Amino acid sequence: MTSPATPQNLRQAPEAGLLSFYESPIPIRPATLSDAIASEWTKLRSVRATVWTLGVMVVLMLTLGLAIALLLAASDTRLVGGESALVLGFFGVLLGSICVITLGVLSIGSEYSSGMIRTTLTACPSRGRVLTAKAIVLFSVTFVVTAVTAAVVAVLQTLILHDAPAASGGAWALATAGVGLHLAGLGLLSLGIGAIVRHSAGAITIMIGVVLLPLVLALFMFADALRGAQRFLIEYSIPNQLGALYGTAMTDSGPSAGEPLLVMLGLVAVVLGGAVALLNRRDV
Repeated sequence: MTSPATPQNLRQAPEAGLLSFYESPIPIRPATLSDAIASEWTKLRSVRATVWTLGVMVVLMLTLGLAIALLLAASDTRLVGGESALVLGFFGVLLGSICVITLGVLSIGSEYSSGMIRTTLTACPSRGRVLTAKAIVLFSVTFVVTAVTAAVVAVLQTLILHDAPAASGGAWALATAGVGLHLAGLGLLSLGIGAIVRHSAGAITIMIGVVLLPLVLALFMFADALRGAQRFLIEYSIPNQLGALYGTAMTDSGPSAGEPLLVMLGLVAVVLGGAVALLNRRDV
């Protein structure tokens, strides 16, 4: 009759050759950035929120852009100031930016609300690497979808309003790739705020305030002493920066042409840098 297993027996077993240790056939190695990117891509494309938010954005850009162009063509109304038909894409992009904000926040906020962030950080302990992978995937998806949709809208608007002045090559680049880069940057800004706040509803509210609050404040600055602050808020508001990419800025000064992309790049660098610092200091 064999003796019962005791801790002493288990400690002696390896020496006696009575126990063999299991060796996994799968090689064990630390997670790399490419592993983290593959994981984030799987999560992003498998969540229904991604399809809904990007789908709504595409619908808004297409319907608003084409509807305005068709209304102008039906009423035989010409664009003021000799502007090209590309400027009409601004309205759909402005509303579509809310969808980008939502997607950016949910890409990390949903993991905090469900507790999935613990599994993510267990598989990849480097928190900076996790946030970098999320940023790369979010930026790539948002840029491609936005730029392609903006290009389709621009082509259709030009065909509908064929009597409008022709746009230059630079204007086409800003209204398609430039807009895609700007909205992708807005998505990264939302990702950073989501990582800092760790609450989806709160982060989305903050980002909507970032987009709309500067213009709302500027509308109520009636005093002459506040004219400088009013102009600054208008010039550097996100709607005005988007308008500058289309050549329809609210003011003659402020960021123009490709300068709004540099402004957005600076904001993204500051917010994501702060998000990484906070992630490294927090338990989760």
